[in-house]
Amino acid sequence: MPASEARLTVHGPARRISDRLVEVDAEGLSYRELNRLLRSLDRKHVEKVRLVNVQGQRYIGAGLLHVKEVEVHGTAGNDLGCFMNGPTITVYGNVQDGCGNTMNGGSIIVHGSAGDILGYSMRDGRIFVKGDVGYRAGIHMKEYRNHKPLIVVGGSAGDFLGEYMAGGLLVLLGLNTSEGHEAKYVGTGMHGGAMYIHGEVKHMGAEVEKTDLNQEDRRMLETIVKEFCGYFHLDYPQVAGREYYKVKPKSTRPYGDLYAY
Repeated sequence: MPASEARLTVHGPARRISDRLVEVDAEGLSYRELNRLLRSLDRKHVEKVRLVNVQGQRYIGAGLLHVKEVEVHGTAGNDLGCFMNGPTITVYGNVQDGCGNTMNGGSIIVHGSAGDILGYSMRDGRIFVKGDVGYRAGIHMKEYRNHKPLIVVGGSAGDFLGEYMAGGLLVLLGLNTSEGHEAKYVGTGMHGGAMYIHGEVKHMGAEVEKTDLNQEDRRMLETIVKEFCGYFHLDYPQVAGREYYKVKPKSTRPYGDLYAY
């Protein structure tokens, strides 16, 4: 047997679909069992894993080194893609809290909605959510040199969107609302990065301000929207043609007067 086929020999709830694809039936598996199996496939250099019947298992995609693509069919549990460095995870369903927690790279594409603290402390990578997100999406996002994380939300967000953002980009497209967003305290403590929003929000933090888009903003937003529409088969001209505004911090050190030095 060729070495490549030997590496792809799988057992139990996993079955080989092709030389590059392994399918795993997650029904009845605990999150520990499922992630142990994923790490085993990763060590065998499997390129793509399809997970079916996912029912809230946590930490999917954490620590993968060789798998390039993960498909999730079902509802992914907390901390999907946490500390992730490079794979693309596509979820055909919803994700629970902490998706993209401290993510370092790669992409997460969610065809449903997401829970709270989406992208918590993201350092790089890209998250696209077709539907809505919960509270504190983008909290503590940060950037360094060429590492600039991105979150794009198709619908609405809960309170404290972009709380304590230190860098990166957060885009709220508002495709499912014509009357604005109920989110309160948007941008509270924000001291870096930027948000692009369609639709009025209920309340913004005192640390941020709204501005119109300049040409550079528009070019960048058009590129982001085009990528988003491609994932979810949406009408790009219609989405890109809507009015957006920019939310940015007033200061890079909003609480400086509270410190001793």
